[in-house]
Parts: sequence; C-alpha cells; structure tokens
Amino acid sequence: MFDSSAPFYDGMTALVSLGSGQWYRSFALARHGLRPGMRLLDVATGTGVVVQAALKHTKDLKKILGVDASIGMLLEARRKLPLRAVQGSGDALPIRSETFDMITIGFALRHFSDLRRAFEEYHRVLAPGGKLLILEITAPESRAGRALLGFFMGRLVPAVVRLTTRNKDAALCMRYYWETTRQCVPPEAILEALHSAGFEHVERKVWFGSSSEYSATRPQ
Repeated sequence: MFDSSAPFYDGMTALVSLGSGQWYRSFALARHGLRPGMRLLDVATGTGVVVQAALKHTKDLKKILGVDASIGMLLEARRKLPLRAVQGSGDALPIRSETFDMITIGFALRHFSDLRRAFEEYHRVLAPGGKLLILEITAPESRAGRALLGFFMGRLVPAVVRLTTRNKDAALCMRYYWETTRQCVPPEAILEALHSAGFEHVERKVWFGSSSEYSATRPQ
C-alpha cells in the first residue's frame, strides 16, 4: 500500500494538514532545539517531508539519516533530495548505539505494535542528552470533535484522493491513516512507555486540538 501510494503521498498529507504541514514541522523542530551541526535520525521517514523541514535548521544533509520499511517511500524521498537512507524497521534499527543527537518520528507512531521496544531502540541510538521528538495526530476526546475529524480524515480525504489520483492504494492509505489515528493507544500509554524505556523530561504538548508533540531526553 505504501509503496504504491508513495508518488502521491506528499499531496495526500498536504491535504490532511490543509497545507500547513511543512510550516508546522519546521516550527516544531525549531522549538525543540534542532540546530546546525546536530546529527538527526528520522524514523519512518516516508517521502522525506520531515527531513526537508529539518534541513532548514541543520543546514547539512550529510548529518541526517532516514529509516523506513517501505522501499517505495524511500525511492520517492531520494527522487527529491540525495538523502542518506536505509530500509528497516522502526523498532529494530540497523544503527550503532549513541549515534544521533535527535530522533524524529513524524505522524507514524501508530505503525509500531510494541512502543516499549521501539522507545528502547531510540534510547539506545541517541547520544547521552539526545532528544526524541514524536509528532502525531490524536483523535479528540469529545464525541463531536472525533466525529468531525473522522468525517474529514476517514471519508472526505480518501474520496478526494481516489478522485484525483485514480489510485486505490492511495485512497486506502488515507482510510488507514484515520483508522490508525482513531485506534492509536492513548497519550497516557505513550508517556508511560517513554518513562519505562529510560527517558527523562517526558512531555506532551497539544496544538490545534489534535496535534500531539511528545518529547523526551536520554539522560546524560
């Protein structure tokens, strides 16, 4: 599904965010301290949209590495920029310990079945004092908010994507996006898994009602 929909993915995610996605990613990275010289690992990098935002701050693509399970997504990312990337699972990273200053996960946490295992991997590959930043959409707690977001992400966006791309996998990907958002583990479980994996300064901030930012630091 992800391999087939990769050529359309940037347009689909731009539709979900109403065009604000790249501005928001850059804004979040800046607030969480990404700066020139830092080594960044982008997990579930997809087509490289987080990398593109990060490059504005690191100024050096050689210090960024992307990891994704989908070869189609990685090829699409490489079509846009010469990103260093490896195909691999987000909870079993083919990377040496204590390698990166920051790890980012952009709207992909829902794909991991074992959060504790994934977070232990991120703790391992972060240098002491390194930071983990997770951007994710959280379904609203209110019934009205959940219904509104469900109609937009679960019905309207897939219909528009199917009409404009003529690709059934692209439309399926967007329906999957909403279903995994709706069924994602609650924020409290994510925060607890981060603590259990050994992180400190674990926090969650919410923007625009449904955009969650989870941040945590590996102890020095």
